[in-house]
Amino acid sequence: MTKALLVAGTTSDAGKSVVTAGICRWLARQGVRVAPFKAQNMSLNSFVTADGAEIGRAQAMQAQAAGVAPEAAMNPVLLKPGADGRSQVVLLGRPVAEVGALDYRERKPVLLERALECLADLRGRYEVVVCEGAGSPAEINLRDRDIANMGLATAANLPVVVVGDIDRGGVFAAMYGTLALLSAQDQALVAGWFVNKFRGDARLLAPGLEMLRELTGRPVLGTLPMLSGLWLDAEDSLDLSTAVENRPTAAPHGAEVLRVAVVRLPRLSNFTDVDALAQEPGVLVRWATRPEELADADLVVLPGTRATVADLDWLRGRGLDTALRARAAAGLPVLGVCGGYQMLSREIVDAVESKAGAVEGLGLLPTRVEFGVEKVLGRPVGEAYGERVEGYEIHHGVVSVEGGEAFLDGCRVGAVWGTTWHGALENDGFRRALLREVASAAGRAFVPAPDTSFAAAREERLDRLGDLIEEHADTDALWKLIEGGAPQGLPFVPPGAP
Repeated sequence: MTKALLVAGTTSDAGKSVVTAGICRWLARQGVRVAPFKAQNMSLNSFVTADGAEIGRAQAMQAQAAGVAPEAAMNPVLLKPGADGRSQVVLLGRPVAEVGALDYRERKPVLLERALECLADLRGRYEVVVCEGAGSPAEINLRDRDIANMGLATAANLPVVVVGDIDRGGVFAAMYGTLALLSAQDQALVAGWFVNKFRGDARLLAPGLEMLRELTGRPVLGTLPMLSGLWLDAEDSLDLSTAVENRPTAAPHGAEVLRVAVVRLPRLSNFTDVDALAQEPGVLVRWATRPEELADADLVVLPGTRATVADLDWLRGRGLDTALRARAAAGLPVLGVCGGYQMLSREIVDAVESKAGAVEGLGLLPTRVEFGVEKVLGRPVGEAYGERVEGYEIHHGVVSVEGGEAFLDGCRVGAVWGTTWHGALENDGFRRALLREVASAAGRAFVPAPDTSFAAAREERLDRLGDLIEEHADTDALWKLIEGGAPQGLPFVPPGAP
């Protein structure tokens, strides 16, 4: 059987995604044909594959780290939370249901079968499959229907390594406690630890690592230092400040910086759309939730959302609608993407997502939106400002353009632009042209750097993840684990699962 490994974590945001990507890049460098896999992902940050399947954006990033094309089998189950406590279930890249937590629980046995089929398929086509868990494997209230952590590991006999975030504190307790809450059967597959986000003197940490090995009978396979500036396709918006804000930016190419405010909608999706802006020298990106936070922005971005009508209500409740109308009247730039574009319309008719019927939009663009039952998924290609633009579409709302100037698949009026295309700003020539227009409209002496390559920056960050594993992990022990599975006779740590 093809070799495989599961990377679990003591908590959400412990570093599972980046460790998985790092292992994929390390193996790919060795000439190993490797694929990522995540059985179940809950995320509003998604991607569309070449054949039109929707998967978690983190798995697309991991596929890039592995040097292979992303596909639906790499993330067979994707959950997209909505406004009413329910989630859309995306199975093998296509939406199949809207469910609540208890309804979804009843579907899990069938979904586990599908996930195992996809894992077996990948194992038949690749030399190694690196699986990523979800949340924590010690969520004992969910273990009996688990399909992403120990439920998957026991069904597929996968060795498991557990990542803990030392930066948030309590990492030794989190690791020991995780193991101690697992059943004997599950514990037998947990074979080692990764300490993530370490900063400080390693000599001070060493005694703790040795005590952890003595207490659990499992070695620490790597102590990974804190890396800044990665911002690689986070799965959710738990910590959006690290996803965009507070990044060191190079000095502006021109005389002034450009300030971008991104409206932090409650259910925003595909927030990675603004990553390419934050990559530009001299572009300062921040999140905004109040009207006064838009006042000094040169560009305001209304991003995508999983709940257009509900988030539009939130926008109005905070007075952001008035601020956006004032900007448009003053000729100050506003860019709407997908759900944000829909909000800029004159009217939104939604009998699908919110079931609110006809709702008045912000009226800043001459468009009308009607939600369809079938989700639109695609990888469109077009042109703007004389530049080729590639993007991807994920939406139920279909926009009819009734005026204005053409802009990608959408339109513009004055300094207000709208498009359903995610990922458009990752196209370097298009991004630079748009920023020049924004700077002109805002009256800023800002000049985009002529040589910024977003694709090259992503590759450089993926290489840093590969370096992280090569330089700070016991790769011999890790390969032995991948090749041979969890060692026999690992000790049981009481009390075990209740």
